[in-house]
Amino acid sequence: MAEEQFNVLEAPLPKYNLTEEQERKEILRQYRALLRSIRSNLKTGDKELLREAFETAANAHKTMRRKSGEPYILHPLAVARICVEEIGLGVRSTICALLHDTVEDTDVTLEDVEREFGSEIARIVDGLTKISNVIDPNTSAQAENFKKILLTLTNDPRVILIKLADRLHNMRTLDYMKKEKQLKIASETIWVYAPLAHRMGLYNIKTELEDLSMKYLEPEAYKDIARKLNDTKRERSRYINEFIKPLKEKLTALGYDFDIYGRPKSIHSIWNKIKKKGVAFEEVYDLFAIRVILNSPPEKEKEDCWKVYSLITDQYSPSPERLRDWLSKPKNNGYEALHTTVMGPQGRWVEVQIRSKRMNEIAEKGLAAHFKYKEGSNDEDRFDKWFGQIREAISTQDMDGINFLQDFKTSFLAEEIYVYTPKGDVKMLPINSTALDFAFAIHSAIGRRCIGAKVNHKLVPISYRLKSGDQVEIITSQKQKPTEDWLNFVVSAKAKSKIKDALREEKRKVADDGKYTLQRRLEGLGAAYNQHNIDELVNFYKVASQLDLFYNIAVKLIDLKELKDFNVLGDKLEQPKPQAKPVTETKHHDAEVKHHTPSKKDSELIIFGESSDKIMYTLAKCCNPIPGDDVFGFIRPGKGLIIHRTSCPNAPQMMANHGERIVKTKWAKNKEISFLTGLKIIGIDDVGVINKITNVISGEMRVNISALTIESEEGLFRGSIKVFVHDKEELSELVERLKKLPGIHAVDRFDTEEEAR
Repeated sequence: MAEEQFNVLEAPLPKYNLTEEQERKEILRQYRALLRSIRSNLKTGDKELLREAFETAANAHKTMRRKSGEPYILHPLAVARICVEEIGLGVRSTICALLHDTVEDTDVTLEDVEREFGSEIARIVDGLTKISNVIDPNTSAQAENFKKILLTLTNDPRVILIKLADRLHNMRTLDYMKKEKQLKIASETIWVYAPLAHRMGLYNIKTELEDLSMKYLEPEAYKDIARKLNDTKRERSRYINEFIKPLKEKLTALGYDFDIYGRPKSIHSIWNKIKKKGVAFEEVYDLFAIRVILNSPPEKEKEDCWKVYSLITDQYSPSPERLRDWLSKPKNNGYEALHTTVMGPQGRWVEVQIRSKRMNEIAEKGLAAHFKYKEGSNDEDRFDKWFGQIREAISTQDMDGINFLQDFKTSFLAEEIYVYTPKGDVKMLPINSTALDFAFAIHSAIGRRCIGAKVNHKLVPISYRLKSGDQVEIITSQKQKPTEDWLNFVVSAKAKSKIKDALREEKRKVADDGKYTLQRRLEGLGAAYNQHNIDELVNFYKVASQLDLFYNIAVKLIDLKELKDFNVLGDKLEQPKPQAKPVTETKHHDAEVKHHTPSKKDSELIIFGESSDKIMYTLAKCCNPIPGDDVFGFIRPGKGLIIHRTSCPNAPQMMANHGERIVKTKWAKNKEISFLTGLKIIGIDDVGVINKITNVISGEMRVNISALTIESEEGLFRGSIKVFVHDKEELSELVERLKKLPGIHAVDRFDTEEEAR
C-alpha cells in the first residue's frame, strides 16, 4: 500500500516521446479519468460546464509545452484530479483548477472567465493567478505571490487548496527542471507549502511535499533511507502481521466494524528523527505506525476509541508518557485521534493510532472533509477563528512580502497552544507565545498597557512563555508604552503588527520636533525646505526614510552642524563626493580572498575553491561547507558571495525568500587548501580511547586536529573533534576508519557548536 510510494518517488521520470495522435488520446484519457472521479458530485448542467472549462483551457494552452515536452493542458488536468481524488473538492474547484493558469499564461482574461463561468469562479482564478509584473529585486516574487493568495484565502479557502494541488503536481514533475530551479522550488515547498498543507489538515499531501522536497535538497540521505526502507519491507510486514493478529481477533469478537493496518512513516520524518536523536536508521524503532479505523456512529466515536485503547493496552503494555489525547482537545487543524506507544513482540515499541472513519477522512482530506461534516452548523469553529485571525493580520499589514511571509509562518502555520482567561474562555495562540502575545490577543489596548501577568495565580514578566492549559490574567498600567524590545519576544502576527503601529505612532510624535529643527536650520543656511533637499539629506546621512531622518535629528543621533559641509546652490544641496576606500584583502582557510559581488553575468556558473586569485567567497559559519558537499552561493549585500551547503538549516528560507540572490556553484579540485569541519563521536569509555582516535586522525590519515574535547559519563564518552580536511571524500574515509575502532558507537559530522552538544 503506502510502502510503494518509496519506489515511485525514487524512480526517475520517464522521457516524454509521443506522436500527435498519441498526445490527443492521452489528453482525452486524462479528461475522462477526471470525469469518472467527480461523477458522484455532478448535478444538472455541471458536466457541460466542466467540458467548457476543459475546452477553454485546452485551446488557451494548445501551443504550450511543459519542460518535460508534454502538452501543457496535462498539468491543469492533473491538478484538477488531485483536487477531486486527494483533497475531495467539488465541481467549482475542479473548474478553477482547469483554468488556474489561463489568465496569467494565455490570452484569456479575467473578464472572459467571469463572463463564461460567473463571478465566484473568476474570483478564485484571480486568487490563483501568479504575479507577473516586475517585483522589487529586494523581495521575493514567491513571497509577494503568497501574500496575494492569502488575501483571497480569507474569503475562500478553496484558493489555497487548489494552490497546494498545483504545487504538489509541480513537485511530482520537478525532475525535468534545472538543478538551481529544483532547489528554489523545493525550498519554497518545505518552507511554506508543506506547513500550510499540515495546517489545512492535508496530512498525506504534507507528507509527500516533505518527501519530494527532501529528494532534491538532501538527495543522498533521501536515497539511502528509501533503499533501506525497501530492503526491510518484508521483515516489517511480518512484524506488523504478528502485532495485529491478536488485536484483530479481540476486535472481531466484540463486534466492532473496523480496519487495522500498518502504515510506514515518511522518509522525511524518519530523517528528522535520525538527526534529532543522533541515531542510525537501524536504531529508529518507529518506522511505521499501526492504525485502527472504527466505523462508529458520531455519538459513540469517542467512547469506542477509548474502549479500543483499553483493549490494546490490555494486550500490550503502554508507555504512559506517550499517550496523546486529541479526542478531548482536537489539534488546531481539526485532527482527532488517540495515539499511544506500546511494547510489542520482540521488545519493540510500536505507535498505535485510533480514530473513527469520520476522523480519518478529516485527517486524510483535511479542510474539504471538515466543511463537509460541518454543513448545517452555524457554530464558529477553530478554522473560522483561524481565518478571522488571518483576515485581521492582513488588514493591518503594510510590510513587504518577505516579512509578511515570516510572520505568517510563525503565527499561523505553527502548532498552537490553548490558554485560558480568568473567566475560563479559551484563546488559541502560536506555540512559544508569551504573556504579551496573550494580552494583544485579548485587545490591542490591553497589549499596549501590559506590564506583567499572573499565570496560574503566579506573577510573571510579560516575556514569560506560555504552555497549553495555562490560565492567564493580564496586569496593565496607564503609564506603560511599547518598546522595540517587545518585538524580540512576541511571536503572534497581531502582537507584532500592533507593537510596530504603536512604535511608528510614537516615532512620528518625536519626529515632528526633528522636522521643525531641520526646517529652521535649512532656512538659516539660505536653503529651501523642500522634498528634493530632504531626499538629499536622507542619502547623505544614510537613513532609511525621511521619518528616520527627522527622528534621528530629534534624539540627537544626527548632528546638523555637518550641514555647512554642503555646497548651497539656490534650492539644491550638493553632497561632497565620498573618498574611495582602499581595497582590502582577507585570508580564509590559508587561501587569499578578494571580496567581489558577482554581477548577473557571473551568476551563470561560479567555480570556487581553486586558488587565491580567482573568485572571492566566504564559507558560511552556519553549515561549514567543504569540497564535495552540494553547495550554492548566496549574494549578501556588503558581504559578497557566501557559500552554503544545500542541506544548511537556513537554506530553505534563503532560497524561498531571496531566489534572485542564489548563484549556481560547484567545487573545483584543489588539494592545497584545508577546510575546517567537526565530528561528534560516541563510544564506550575505555583506557587509551583518545590515543586510538588521535592515532587514526593524525597518524594514519595525516589530518590536522584543530580542537578536541572528550566528556566521560557512566561508562560512555562523548567527543567533539574539529579537523582540517581537503574535501568530503577525505572526511568520509576518516569517519569510516573511526567507526571501525573497537567500542566506537557513532561518528557524525556537525556544523555548529549546538549540534556538537
